[in-house]
Amino acid sequence: MGDANRHVVAIFGGACAGSTAADILAARGIDVVVFEQNARPYGKIEDGLPRWHRDQRRMEYKRIDARLDRPGVHVVPRTRLGTDLQFDEVIGWGFSAVLLANGAWRDRPLDIPGADAWLGRGLVYQNPFIYWFNHAPEASYSGPRYTIPPGAICIGGGLASIDVIKVFQLEQYGRALAARGIAVTMHDLEHAGIAATCLAHGIDDPASLGVADGWLVYRRRVEDMPLATPPPNATADQVLKIEAVRRKMLTKAQEKFRFHVRPMALPVALLTEEDRVTGVRFVETEMRDGKAVPLDDRAFDLHSTLVVSAIGSLPEPLPGIVMKGTFYDYADWDTGAYAPVPGVFGVGNVVTGRGNIKASEQHAKGVAHWLAEHYLGVQPEQTPRSIDQMTAGAEAGAAVAAAQVASYVEARPPLTAAEAEALLVRVRTRQSQVGYGTYVDWMAQVTPADAD
Repeated sequence: MGDANRHVVAIFGGACAGSTAADILAARGIDVVVFEQNARPYGKIEDGLPRWHRDQRRMEYKRIDARLDRPGVHVVPRTRLGTDLQFDEVIGWGFSAVLLANGAWRDRPLDIPGADAWLGRGLVYQNPFIYWFNHAPEASYSGPRYTIPPGAICIGGGLASIDVIKVFQLEQYGRALAARGIAVTMHDLEHAGIAATCLAHGIDDPASLGVADGWLVYRRRVEDMPLATPPPNATADQVLKIEAVRRKMLTKAQEKFRFHVRPMALPVALLTEEDRVTGVRFVETEMRDGKAVPLDDRAFDLHSTLVVSAIGSLPEPLPGIVMKGTFYDYADWDTGAYAPVPGVFGVGNVVTGRGNIKASEQHAKGVAHWLAEHYLGVQPEQTPRSIDQMTAGAEAGAAVAAAQVASYVEARPPLTAAEAEALLVRVRTRQSQVGYGTYVDWMAQVTPADAD
């Protein structure tokens, strides 16, 4: 295709969203350049999905590998937007379109005055905490290390907070069992659960191990925890069913992993002593018109030397990218169209703000199909998908919004052969700088021998 007019699309981020979009676009005959900030393109599958999901992680790795190791996809690893390449610079190169699939890696700040001054001194955010848990067993790991103390506190209520509290419990009970000469793997303990594992080794009551179980503290009701999401425009009955599912999910997790839950409580201050966090002061809340309202006269303290905040993830601010609040400035949240520059789109968690793999992947599919068929004017061989089908994984109202955008951009012409080749020359130069040859050879080179 070197002498043909064609489209060349840049994607920043090679994990679920980026690789899904790359696969769809390449299947349409579009050259795709995937810039990946890490050595390996697995994103939150590797760094944010706890390692007890061993089989799921391996399956997702294979799926990402298959999408990226294919004709028409050019992978450029160890190339971070905002550091190795600047956004304005990339826009000036003349790609047919640019997709931001760089995820949501910045933790939502804990809303306690002065809290961030205590980071690394007892306060930790969820993203680096899970990164430690996933990579600490590797011989090459050189980052911070954490020991889970009695009664460790997690602030949050979504799936990420369940991951954190499970780490607390698995680490503590694994250590307590080892002290009795009972060797169990983290995978076995997570799979069977704490009580069943103890019973299998002659311990009838896990409490006899003396573990001070961790605390999960959430500002709303258990029924409000975002552990399951109702469909768009849910009926009252559907909402009630989702609330019941949430209660059931949490109850089962508590039964299996033995942690405490304290709903209806809002953190207002960190407790500190000398140079360390020693706990958190909370106030009780009550629900008024769907909001958790603090009751300032009803305070209580929980004490521990480790507090992990897991209240959500946001896209990282990058030089040259305009922010609107805590997200990038999107003209359209369903297509991810970036308002300041035509032809730039957000894909996956950088738009959804969720660390959910399926949400990221489905949003990428919707945007990539729409982009190929309407923005670039590249139709698939089979009957074109309708707007509704193209945006099936995107947010509610996607069909109308995508049609509005399509009316503006569907006639975009392809790049000339010379323009396309000039872009790929830049790509090959960067690949050479980082030592990249083929996808298979690169992955063999950068995968640690003890990677899970």
